[in-house]
Amino acid sequence: MLTVGVDGSALGNPGPAGWAWYIDDSNWAAGGWENSTNNRGELSAILEFLEATKNTTCDASILADSQYAINSITKWMPGWKRKGWKKSDGKPVNNQDLMIRLDELMTTAKAAGRTITFEWVRGHSGHPLNEAADARANAAAKAFQSGTSVASGPGLTLDNNSKPAASHPIKRPEPTHKAQGSVTVHTQLDQELADTIVRYAQQRGATPHDELARLIQAGMDAEYSTNE
Repeated sequence: MLTVGVDGSALGNPGPAGWAWYIDDSNWAAGGWENSTNNRGELSAILEFLEATKNTTCDASILADSQYAINSITKWMPGWKRKGWKKSDGKPVNNQDLMIRLDELMTTAKAAGRTITFEWVRGHSGHPLNEAADARANAAAKAFQSGTSVASGPGLTLDNNSKPAASHPIKRPEPTHKAQGSVTVHTQLDQELADTIVRYAQQRGATPHDELARLIQAGMDAEYSTNE
């Protein structure tokens, strides 16, 4: 299961705009336009991720802060498609070109046996994947605004069916200034356990190191409390 943050950004809405999807520092992409809207950025981030993974068998959990984008794909799209990509008032669906391509990509993913889920996360609330995607989408929009080059990212570097790089072993970088009474612990973990910790850390919006520290504390509470 890949967990990916997606986001769009528009300066002026419409105005210079960007999109981005982010799994980790080795797997992300961004782009944009000289003039577009935030909604097109949000939809394009999802579309570009699905394009990047269309030849894989990886399931994916897509985290987005746009209810419009999520509802368009999960709730409204079947009805729009039946009506020839028209809304209930007979007018063409907004962003029709993106909607049609998203429908094609979701259909292809389903036919390949992939599970693609969507989860809403509150924007600008500190969720690491959302913040990473937002920063890259905004940077792309600003690059188009200033006429500078866009940091497009490495794209998808994972092999088919592989997972984001787990910290194996999980190591926390030495802080510049250590908190009083704290220590840094390095521990060797087998790959399956490390992958599990990374996956649950992403779901909680935490780092793998913080998740490991939480597990250690929970284990200590359970073990030592019985001996007191």
